[in-house]
Amino acid sequence: MARLNPSLPLFLLLRLLLLTLANAYTTLTDSTLQSLPRPGADFDIKTGSLLAPILIPRVPGTPGSAAVLNHFVDFFKTSLPEWHLAFQNSTSVTPAFGGKEIPFVNLIATRDPPWAQPGEVGRLTLVAHYDSKLYPTGFIGAVDSAAPCAMLMHMARSVDAALTKKWAAMAAEGVDEFSGIEEEKGLQILFLDGEEAFVSWTATDSLYGARSLAAEWEQSPNPVLSTYRTHLSSISLFLLLDLLGSPNPTVPSYFRTTHWAYRHMSTLESRLRSLSLFKSSPNHPSKRGPETTSKGQSREPVFLIDGKKASEGGFFGGGIQDDHLPFLARGVEVLHIIPSPFPVGIWHELADDGEHLDMDTVEDWAILVMAFVAEWMELEGFIDVPVTFLEKRGDGENSHVKVGCKSEL
Repeated sequence: MARLNPSLPLFLLLRLLLLTLANAYTTLTDSTLQSLPRPGADFDIKTGSLLAPILIPRVPGTPGSAAVLNHFVDFFKTSLPEWHLAFQNSTSVTPAFGGKEIPFVNLIATRDPPWAQPGEVGRLTLVAHYDSKLYPTGFIGAVDSAAPCAMLMHMARSVDAALTKKWAAMAAEGVDEFSGIEEEKGLQILFLDGEEAFVSWTATDSLYGARSLAAEWEQSPNPVLSTYRTHLSSISLFLLLDLLGSPNPTVPSYFRTTHWAYRHMSTLESRLRSLSLFKSSPNHPSKRGPETTSKGQSREPVFLIDGKKASEGGFFGGGIQDDHLPFLARGVEVLHIIPSPFPVGIWHELADDGEHLDMDTVEDWAILVMAFVAEWMELEGFIDVPVTFLEKRGDGENSHVKVGCKSEL
């Protein structure tokens, strides 16, 4: 339960209470978790419609970068026309090309409630970089970060219809821009350019797109008296995916202020595993013989290793430099999903290609991220669930359990 500081002025107490209520959300039922669509053939490294086009060198300013950017744009325009697309452009001199200005293009895809007014929507913002390193020549970067980009595309496609249904139902009930903060939840995806260093990582040779976007959004005001003063402050949570797709990842919780969100994702991981929905698990039906009993199960691994850590534990978020830093420095709350240690034997090596992806792990991350988004956006009851899953639902299954997302303020 949230704890309020009695020394705060009354108006701040009321605002904190309102924000806490706004961040409560509905857990997904087992039936809904079981019905979440898997990417399947769309993640095939050779022919998959989502992943394969990203598995090419995509250094900023090159034809490969433009091709991948066009892949994203075509995907949204053809499959998800309700999403609003915007580009944020910048140029910068890099140490690799003398005084030549290199272009960087960030793509922002946004889906807000249809009644939402500018400055009145707080957005769950999911982020991955789409560029690849200049060296070694031919570097692809499958975990870094082609696979995370494909996960975000799959997530957007999988929750889109449910968002439409939910907002249509809310509109039918008379919800509009005057209904309050709780209804003003949007979803946003950032495909960032220029994360990688061109020569060696420094404060100026890295994070080109992220630095430019964070600085611009900090100075981009929303209308006067808006709930969210700037584009930057509209970010409710900056969920950054990086280096995902190798087997047996371990991802710590890096920041105390978003440990509550990490624990919710960890809870979802545990539920998905208990439902035998994680294909990378040694206990998944595809990896066990038909005569294996429950006593013969292997020890269940976990991706999110700090799910049981208390909020008072140690957090070491400053140790990893990534696209979140320019946003974190400006007060944005960050949930960083990146393994520690980094993937052994492939990080920044030519071996980081499609053939070295563990596809079961890639699919599991995609399902976990999708489930987290669905809970955040309160999509329970709006995701299509096959009748076979509904028939299996027991009377004790909690279908509309409200949980507070923060344990403390």
